[in-house]
Amino acid sequence: MEERQKKGSLVFAVNGERFELPCIDPSTTLLQFLRSGTCFKSPKLGCGEGGCGACVVLVSKYDSKLKKVEDFSVSSCLTLLCSLNGCSITTSEGLGNTRDGFHSIHERFAGFHASQCGFCTPGMCMSFFSALVNAEKGNKPDPPPGFSKLTSSEAEKAIAGNLCRCTGYRPIADACKTFAADIDIEDLGFNSFWKKGDSKELKVSKLPPYYPTKNFCTYPEFLKSESATNLDSSKYPWYSPVSIEELRSLLNSYVTENGASFKLVVGNTGTGYYKETQRYDHYVDLRYIPELSIIKSDQTGIEVGATVTISKLISFLKDENKVDLGSYGKLVSQKLAYHIEKIATPFVRNSASVGGNLVMAQKNGFPSDIATLFLGLCASVSLMTSHGLEKLTWEELLWRPPLESRTVLLSVSVPFKKDLNSKFLFETYRAAPRPHGNALAYVNAAFQADVSLCQNDVLINNIKLAFGAYGTKHATRAKKVEEYLTGKILNVHVLYEALKLVKLEVVPEDGTLHPEYRSSLVVCYVFEFLYPFTDVHSAISGGLLAGINDISVEKVSSSSKDGCISQERKQTLLSSAKQVVESSTEYCPVGKPMKKVGAAMQAAGEAVYVDDIPSPPNCLHGAFIYSTKPLAAVKGIQLESNQLTEGVADIITYKDIPSGGANVGAMLLFGPEPLFADDLARCAGERIAVVVADSQRSADVAARTALLEYDTANIDSPILTVEEAVEKSSFIQIPPFLYPKQVGNFSEGMAEADHKILSAEIRLGSEYYFYMETQAALAIPDEDNCMVVYTSSQCPENAHQVIASCLGVPQHNIRVITRRVGGGFGGKAVRAMPVSTACALAAYKLRRPVRIYVNRNADMIMTGGRHPMKVTYSVGFKSSGKITALHLDILINAGISEDISPILPSNVIKALKKYDWGALSFDVKVCKTNLTSKSAMRAPGEVQGSYIAEAIMEHVSSLLSMEVDCVRNKNVHTIESLNFFYDNIVTEVGEYTLPSIMEKLAASSSFSQRSKMVEQFNQKNTWKKRGISRVPIVYEAMQRPTPGKVSILQDGSIVVEVGGIEIGQGLWTKVKQMTAYALGLIESSWAEDLVEKVRVVQADTLSVVQGGFTAGSTTSESSCEAVRLCCNVLVERLTPLKKQLQEQNGSVDWPTLIRQAQMQSVNLAANSYYVPESGSMSYLNFGAAVSEVEIDILTGQTTILQSDLIYDCGQSLNPAVDMGQIEGAFVQGIGFFMHEEYLTNEDGLMVSNSTWAYKIPTIDTIPQNFNVHVVNSGHHEKRILSSKASGEPPLLLAASVHCATRAAVKAAREQLKLWGKLDGSVSEFYLEVPAVLPVVKTQCGLNYVEKFLESLLAQKSN
Repeated sequence: MEERQKKGSLVFAVNGERFELPCIDPSTTLLQFLRSGTCFKSPKLGCGEGGCGACVVLVSKYDSKLKKVEDFSVSSCLTLLCSLNGCSITTSEGLGNTRDGFHSIHERFAGFHASQCGFCTPGMCMSFFSALVNAEKGNKPDPPPGFSKLTSSEAEKAIAGNLCRCTGYRPIADACKTFAADIDIEDLGFNSFWKKGDSKELKVSKLPPYYPTKNFCTYPEFLKSESATNLDSSKYPWYSPVSIEELRSLLNSYVTENGASFKLVVGNTGTGYYKETQRYDHYVDLRYIPELSIIKSDQTGIEVGATVTISKLISFLKDENKVDLGSYGKLVSQKLAYHIEKIATPFVRNSASVGGNLVMAQKNGFPSDIATLFLGLCASVSLMTSHGLEKLTWEELLWRPPLESRTVLLSVSVPFKKDLNSKFLFETYRAAPRPHGNALAYVNAAFQADVSLCQNDVLINNIKLAFGAYGTKHATRAKKVEEYLTGKILNVHVLYEALKLVKLEVVPEDGTLHPEYRSSLVVCYVFEFLYPFTDVHSAISGGLLAGINDISVEKVSSSSKDGCISQERKQTLLSSAKQVVESSTEYCPVGKPMKKVGAAMQAAGEAVYVDDIPSPPNCLHGAFIYSTKPLAAVKGIQLESNQLTEGVADIITYKDIPSGGANVGAMLLFGPEPLFADDLARCAGERIAVVVADSQRSADVAARTALLEYDTANIDSPILTVEEAVEKSSFIQIPPFLYPKQVGNFSEGMAEADHKILSAEIRLGSEYYFYMETQAALAIPDEDNCMVVYTSSQCPENAHQVIASCLGVPQHNIRVITRRVGGGFGGKAVRAMPVSTACALAAYKLRRPVRIYVNRNADMIMTGGRHPMKVTYSVGFKSSGKITALHLDILINAGISEDISPILPSNVIKALKKYDWGALSFDVKVCKTNLTSKSAMRAPGEVQGSYIAEAIMEHVSSLLSMEVDCVRNKNVHTIESLNFFYDNIVTEVGEYTLPSIMEKLAASSSFSQRSKMVEQFNQKNTWKKRGISRVPIVYEAMQRPTPGKVSILQDGSIVVEVGGIEIGQGLWTKVKQMTAYALGLIESSWAEDLVEKVRVVQADTLSVVQGGFTAGSTTSESSCEAVRLCCNVLVERLTPLKKQLQEQNGSVDWPTLIRQAQMQSVNLAANSYYVPESGSMSYLNFGAAVSEVEIDILTGQTTILQSDLIYDCGQSLNPAVDMGQIEGAFVQGIGFFMHEEYLTNEDGLMVSNSTWAYKIPTIDTIPQNFNVHVVNSGHHEKRILSSKASGEPPLLLAASVHCATRAAVKAAREQLKLWGKLDGSVSEFYLEVPAVLPVVKTQCGLNYVEKFLESLLAQKSN
């Protein structure tokens, strides 16, 4: 091969620092290098799939011909390092940091309270920074000083691909929108920069300044001379051919001889979906072949080279200044751009190639949108095969066998129609779990039609209907339907027949998820495309067909008299939101809305999580091998040998537990859980072994490819459901002191009832935690048989105990350290113990440091989650709606071990008691099954109990044909009934704030007025329906004993240690405020200044003992009280000295006081252990929410138009932190009720274990208008400085979204009834949880469209 370009080493820059790598494994990703080969740890591994955004960085490339720098965001977990030769990489700490000063992005994120656990924040910042950099290059007018050229809509979309599990997104969107030139600053939410009443000008001036012109350089000068170098293929098995000829000769050379494996590379994003478990011998980078990167268009069509990125294709299609394409060309370009923008995320589209996407569709059956779009547009492709060049249609290629490895897709061409006698229609469709991308479609489609006017009717001359992703190997055309429609005059009858045909022709394969829903979508798309033209009168009066060659169906449907069919294309995802906080100055600085400690540092990526701790020398990495069978003997483990598993050092199983140690991985009051399966695996997902290797990737690949030999002979069949558990009497004992008490006399209550519902059923599924940082631990052997373990844990003390038991050593030999946790939600409590224990065991055996960072797919399978339940209820009620008696039979699926399951019955019943049921009886059983152990997850049991109460209210109201809100109001507690149900828990007058909250919310949300507007909307609209719902909550919180330690150092700075762990909930911030307040009691004028002197440090189990659990929402307040007790001791010691100094000198300051105390040997350290009084350990939290939703009947898509929350925080310790907890919990609840499908196979193994299949809420699925009011309910004598919890209770309010969705579905069913087409009752139906698109559409009627057409046909025949 002749030399075309200079060849050299791999050279690139990171944050301005030059790196040259003389040799590197070409399968190394940028993220792996950044985290192991540099000091930059801000890009995090969140999923390894390009699905979460935690690893986003900015890549800058220099074009030496154009003398221009191109900047774009990428997923560093997918980007191969060798593809970045001559590039510059910027990470979040490169934008700004603690030493050099933070970037205004970091400061604004911190000031808008947009970072909680902080794990996702650096990636968010980089996604946004990329948009900011590129906006400045645009030719928009210069913005006002301090702003950028970004619009609000672009600011939101910049972070639309990034996931956050803590904040609920609203504050993140606000922080980003502060940079937008078109923002009305009054629309921005609660922040720490300005005060109420500040003028607009003052507000702008208080924002951390942004100077686009002074923006630092993303591409250093020294790299420019090296940017044109290609890698020397004699040093690296990486080739960069610069022509098709060179590519052909390369693929016919030694690269492919003797069975050598090779990989064609552009963006490498396909590895996010198809995981690689082998290393290739050679890598061929196609990006330098000019013919493959062309993109051009004219009136005949568009040609796109195979290596053109999806982002570049979108920009090209959107470019208004390109050549005149004709009206059809313009229509196609606009529609394609709009649709393709919903594929993946910006940081994936920036490197994913069009050709790669199409080849994955052709070879692997990837459910591609682009493949369907090009099929609908009759695209053709050019291939380079071993025989030469070949041109054929995309459809022909789809039907061929998978392309062989040496065949290369070169380009794809889309032809434009040109026929002045016809009108062309073109429309695309997709319905997906997320409306704005980052989700595969249930079905995608692209339709084009050539129609003409025939008198007043529309004649179809030609039509193409392409469908994809509906559960088939690849996109297909509905040719029988096309044939049927061609040459026909379109009317309702023809359309009805066509829909019958399409349902028969486009059929999902067996095993497809939600097949009936997908079939229904196919029908709806064709209906939506053609229906507007059956009703030509309105179309003609709008002048839509006359004289226009190319028609957007959207225009027509908006004029259709049946209400808008097509989705309106809104400008911004979120509208303005109001946050009202009622803060208190009584205990200043406690009560101030101070920003979270370290938030800017988190944004810059400098906060250290377990996986950020540098690996000690000789460190090994572990990955779990787990069972895929629910009950089977494990006969052996076989590791597959390939290049990626070369570094395996050992496999650790239960046999490696030292003598004197125990096979224990978790331990609680209710019983231990084994660390590893012994000879018998008891559930799918149970830990069998840890494979230990010299890199995390080698360990992960070895674990993923390990073959387990099972034997199920002579073994009972597994118990997978609660029904099977009941049949086999497989239960977990509930200690009598934990079993809840019945209330009143059920039989008497039922006798009083006018109506009864008997044995109705509710089922609730599981939910995965989806903390952004997966389970992580690092174990380092120390002298004298000791071990230091760093773990991401909500209960290091328990982990400490378990590790000591497993290793058979005294507990003083073990030290467990937790600095911060990247999200917990209960999943880092019991479920984190086995990870740190396995890590310690491996380190103990191998006498080397070992770290484990569980990959997302395995974490999802092994960690369990929320408890599934089956509930059967019988309820009696009066005609007025007052309920007189309720009985429940509850079966809770606990999985294989006890974990915390015995406390679930009490939690469920406590939350359910929020209404006055008259009498309440129940039988709750905790079922032991062969599933992974279910554990505490944010509001465990309470979220289910509260929802069960709402489902019963809905059922009662539907039977009585009453408004459900009236039924709720009838059954809200009086103070007397509340104390009857909750054992006289409310002792202070005025503490029961729920009735006033409900009233206040009805007024502030205009509930009754909006209810009427919803009714009017539903009468006018056939295809969209709205629902509104108001839901109250009562949540019983309980404090736990908590330790604290405060030490004052010589310079007057203060170090605080507490048992509670910072998991993003702002515990350190509240503790810092409390320390300053409590020490400030010596001299009140010092309190404000003392805040900056306080540092809260990591939890260390040998320093502060009895740390307990960080759980149950009350650890922050308990930690604060523990610290206050310490400070009281110190104040007592220091006060006499202060008086003495004042008498001597007239005045004294804090540093002088401490210096003198040191000299006089005053003890400046104090420990405490706060134990709540038994009478005031528990208390009630109150809140309510109103949510309004709109459903699209054709797709089942639910849009949350508005949610209004009022929540009583007592006297908040920090209203900013509590506001964040309330919003974040509510959005997490939306995930449970509306989005998160926890799917398992027939063996109980979780199969939705990826970001591709498991969908947590994103910025486009939260309420568009999100208003939160944090009420200060004044003085509560028995609470800590009158404060109340905020972490878990607001999650229960998200049921309001589900109830509103049910109301909207009911309106759709009423519509069917009007047409005389409803099978079943209008109001008696059960809307499953989560109410994903298929669930909503199923309850609206999968054949809604057909019923609509039947009613039209019936009218015509009459």
